[in-house]
Amino acid sequence: MRQVNSLSHTRWECKYHIVFIPKYRRKVLFGKIRHELGVLFHQLAQQKGSLIEEGHLMPDHVHMMISIPPKCAVAQVIGYIKGKSAIHIARQFSGKRRNYVGEHFWARGYFASTVGRDESVIRAYIQNQEKEDQRIDQLVLV
Repeated sequence: MRQVNSLSHTRWECKYHIVFIPKYRRKVLFGKIRHELGVLFHQLAQQKGSLIEEGHLMPDHVHMMISIPPKCAVAQVIGYIKGKSAIHIARQFSGKRRNYVGEHFWARGYFASTVGRDESVIRAYIQNQEKEDQRIDQLVLV
């Protein structure tokens, strides 16, 4: 049975497939940054009343299936997650004590698609994305 969430006067099921990339699509999501970002994304989403139901951090992009309440705009939640995570990265890994103007970790924009009734297809796509990228890379190298 599908989970339907509720607010005080609303029953809802709003799930989105989101993809965003680091600036210049640099392959920087390795090692320690990658492990910390997963936990950080979940905490930031929870602060906005959202829930990341599925996610995968690729070396050069992020996939997630996120449940966002209808009272929040998708752009507001994703902007919050990207902004606060960029500040965290600057402080933890760049040695900056504050966020300086002009320094950005994430590229502008993101891809968003409503999940609808194809939730199992989207979940499988996110889980198998790394294998698919490796397969495509092998085809290009040949």
